[in-house]
Amino acid sequence: IPFSPPRIDQKTINAVTDVLKSGWLTTGPKTKAFEEQLESYTQSNRVVCLNSATAGLELALRWFGVQKGDEVILPAYTYSATANVIVHCGAKPVFVDTLDDFNIDPKKVEEKITSKTKVIMPVDIAGYPCDYTALNKLIRKKEHQTKFSARTKNQKKLGRILLLADAAHSIGATYKNKPAVLAADLGAYSFHAVKNLTTGEGGALCINLPKAFNADKVYTFLKTISLHGQNKDALAKFKMGSWRYDIIEAGYKCNMLDLCAAIGLVELNRYEQSLKKRRKIMMTYHKYFKKYDWYIPPTIKNKQRDSSSHLFMLRIKGLTEKKRDAIINRLSAKGIPTNVHFIPLPMMSFYKKKYSIKAYPNAYKNYLQEITLPVYYDLSISDAKYIAKHMAKMVDDII
Repeated sequence: IPFSPPRIDQKTINAVTDVLKSGWLTTGPKTKAFEEQLESYTQSNRVVCLNSATAGLELALRWFGVQKGDEVILPAYTYSATANVIVHCGAKPVFVDTLDDFNIDPKKVEEKITSKTKVIMPVDIAGYPCDYTALNKLIRKKEHQTKFSARTKNQKKLGRILLLADAAHSIGATYKNKPAVLAADLGAYSFHAVKNLTTGEGGALCINLPKAFNADKVYTFLKTISLHGQNKDALAKFKMGSWRYDIIEAGYKCNMLDLCAAIGLVELNRYEQSLKKRRKIMMTYHKYFKKYDWYIPPTIKNKQRDSSSHLFMLRIKGLTEKKRDAIINRLSAKGIPTNVHFIPLPMMSFYKKKYSIKAYPNAYKNYLQEITLPVYYDLSISDAKYIAKHMAKMVDDII
């Protein structure tokens, strides 16, 4: 049983073949169509397709003018990309502890807000949305708006801390019956090979800024800096007599290819079907484990929030790191792959030089107790039951 293979069938192969036969491989009509369909699906004002969610997060920070001397608040429990982009901009990552649902703790966020805070970057771990109501109240509090020190034109126009969602896991998730990404000013999706909706490699940045910002202008700027600051992409230059272009920014190279967008279009058109299957697998696990006293169910849904069912993050009461690893190794020997999402960043060599995991006790506790089980479209329900059966046996044997 594989852990999380992409869904590749004849529809996917045909879509990629069509692009190859067209002779147009880089950013072009398929990427544009994918952006437009994502705008419709997410109800966002505009969507920029890129080569990764990481690129989306970094371009958003740079658009907002995040630089040396600034601070960005983020959860200690996340993948390295969330913090790395802050470092790339010369700013300081300010980690805070997380709640039992693995998401950022708004109370801890408020404790860390200073005049240097430019951005709060929550992460929808496993596809379960953060408490965006609490975070939006925070950034709009008079005391925090008064404290906000704007250094760039966009910061002055916003007049408060930017809410930038690392929504890498959460396409299809909802918050108050709307796409969860609408609850943030900007939000980045990932279309990596293991994500719910894949383009092989890829990502998108959703633009939902206040009305003071012209979404079309923000979109144009982000598209431009994603392609070396060039004011015409390859498709625009391809038109007869349109070869001349200009470089208006010292930009980056992180545009999406039509080859990738073609896969994304296939996946997006059947995404609701994929979500139903993922939810069925998640519920299969839950129904099997709920009879066990050691089982801590993952938070998948409440009155306001509904997960995209990206990961089934099983937690086991009283688990130690040694016992957790023993369970993983025994399952592997049975041909059952599992994973751990994630090792908190203050435990990583680069970050532990400046941060101590002792400052984030809940993140550490969740990490010790967590094992991620396979969830993907082609996983059969019988295989999910097989995984659950052996997981339960291993836990009972070891703990």
